[in-house]
Amino acid sequence: MTAPTRLSPMDRALAQARLAAERGEVPIGAVIVGPDGAVLAEAGNRTEGDRDPTAHAELLAIRQAARLLGAPRLVECDLHVTLEPCPMCAQAISFARLRR
Repeated sequence: MTAPTRLSPMDRALAQARLAAERGEVPIGAVIVGPDGAVLAEAGNRTEGDRDPTAHAELLAIRQAARLLGAPRLVECDLHVTLEPCPMCAQAISFARLRR
């Protein structure tokens, strides 16, 4: 019996992108990890399903992580996303103070 493989943050982001595509969304996924490498949040685009033009994977993941940590800034946390963020998401990433 082999031990289960632990997915890298990017593999998890890609899995979220696949799930988004299956829902008819633009296939983008995002994962936020804390300073210790633990996954804090993961999301795929939900703009169509939520009928919300701001429901991008990055923003959804930022919201989840901020709620989990109880803080609006995600200092020392890292974002893994499947493609370059749009200007709206890039600004939100800056506001959230994500490390990278």
